[in-house]
Amino acid sequence: MTSGKVWLVGAGPGDIGLFTLKGEAVLQQADVVVYDSLVGEGVLARIPEHARLINVGKRASHHTMVQEDINKVLLEEAQKGNKVVRLKGGDPYVFGRGGEEMLVLKDEGIPCEEIPGITSAIAAPAAAGIPVTHRQCSRMVTILTASAINSEGKKEALTQVDYKALAQLQGTLVVLMGMHHLEELALKLMEAGKSPETPAAVIMEGATIRQRSVRATLGTIAKTAA
Repeated sequence: MTSGKVWLVGAGPGDIGLFTLKGEAVLQQADVVVYDSLVGEGVLARIPEHARLINVGKRASHHTMVQEDINKVLLEEAQKGNKVVRLKGGDPYVFGRGGEEMLVLKDEGIPCEEIPGITSAIAAPAAAGIPVTHRQCSRMVTILTASAINSEGKKEALTQVDYKALAQLQGTLVVLMGMHHLEELALKLMEAGKSPETPAAVIMEGATIRQRSVRATLGTIAKTAA
C-alpha cells in the first residue's frame, strides 16, 4: 500500500477570516483530520463531511491525548494511505509542537508538509490594537510560552527562562499561555530589573468574537486582569 501524507496546517487564532486559502484547499482533500482544542469553530465547520475526525485537544487542565499518542495516530493513519491534516490553532511551528511531529513522520519516511498559520502571538495583540513592533518604541519582539506541562499532562509549571535577560530586552515581550502565571511572571520580570511602569496588556481569546483585553503597567497588570 502506498503511504499517505500528513499536512501540518495552521488554523490561525480562531477567526475563519484568518484561515489561509492554502489551508482551506488542503483541508478539503483530507481523509482524516486530527485537530486541537484551539481550532476555531468556523474552521472546524469547513471540514468536509467525508473526512474522519480525531480530537486530540490539549488544555492546561486536561489532555484528550498525550503527544506521544498523537504522533502515533498521525503515523498510523498515514501508513494506511490516508491524506491526513493535522489541524492546529495558530501556527504549527510556534509552540505548536509541529516540529516534533514532523521529525517523527520524516524518520518513518512519511511525507510531511507544513502550511503556515497566523500565530496568536502576533494576531492577538494586533486585534487589541497593539503592534508588536514600532519604530519609536519597539524594534524587536520576543515570544515565549509560560506553561510547561509534562508528557502525561499532570504537572504545570512556569517555564524556566533567563528573566534577567528578558528584563533587559527593549522590545515587545509576548507571553503565550500565561494567564495562570500572570502574577508570578510580572514579579519575576520586575525582580530581574524590568520597570514596574512598563506598559503591559492581557488579551484573552484574541482575534475571536469572545476577545477581552485590559491594559495596565507591569506592576499592576495582574491585579487589573483579575
